[in-house]
Amino acid sequence: MPGGRLTREDRERIAAWLAEGLGFAEIGRRLGRPTSTISREVARNSARDGYLAEVAQRASGHRARRRKPVRPAEETTEQPPEAIRGFVDRFASLLTAIGLPRMTARVFVCLLTADADGLTAADLVRRLQVSPASVSKSIGYLEAMDLVLRQQDRGGRRERYLIDDDVWLRAWRTDTGAHGEIATAARQGVEIVGADTTAGARLATMGRFFARLSEQMSGSTLAEPVADDVLTVLAALVHAGRPLTPETLARALGWPRDRVGGALDTIRNRPAVADPLALRVVEPGAYTVTACPDRLSPEQRDALGA
Repeated sequence: MPGGRLTREDRERIAAWLAEGLGFAEIGRRLGRPTSTISREVARNSARDGYLAEVAQRASGHRARRRKPVRPAEETTEQPPEAIRGFVDRFASLLTAIGLPRMTARVFVCLLTADADGLTAADLVRRLQVSPASVSKSIGYLEAMDLVLRQQDRGGRRERYLIDDDVWLRAWRTDTGAHGEIATAARQGVEIVGADTTAGARLATMGRFFARLSEQMSGSTLAEPVADDVLTVLAALVHAGRPLTPETLARALGWPRDRVGGALDTIRNRPAVADPLALRVVEPGAYTVTACPDRLSPEQRDALGA
């Protein structure tokens, strides 16, 4: 079991992978163990002929027989029921499948199933039977994602880690902000490589997807008057068929200059509202519209003569 003592099968795998030339870090990753566990195991059990699984297993058994008796039950940390331990492993496997590191997933689910007071680092080490370094690294990962909080123990000597009721809202907001940044970066990439290139079309598709995702996750929608102004300005640019300055648009629409500027700013900042059109700036300070780069592939545009 990952996190417990190394088994005979684990040691046989270590020996085989060492023979293949794999490093300690890669072996640890394959076994779901810290690199330090592998390095200590090899250093402690290597002889003239190198690391031998059978020799290492016998040495481990001999050391186990020499260990001191386990402390009385009242002095040990209470372990959760077997059903909860099984749930932690199963749920952690699901989170690992969607990209969360396995040890981090185990720490997260362990905290998820803890009492309201949370757990200390020592509690996590004992429950998961892993090294303090593994717990520390996992806590740092979870804190960076806003998935865990730390607070002082009642005695003020230790820190406790917990998952509060606002965790999902914080994680949602973190993801929303990241999606918006990705959309912005993708649009900048289109400007660099060119909208009429294959890479530009690919980046435009990516930017459009993450912009919509960010907008939907944030729950933001345009107020009806603003949305109406945006559609009117787009219709005017399509009808004109030529670049227009904000002043020209204001005169033609009979609007104040600020109203036209607000609609144009909205389209620039939230390009998804103009789909399937895209606003294009033409020097000096004139605007026109074109089809969204990701709506047509370069081959389709060539076939249409555009």
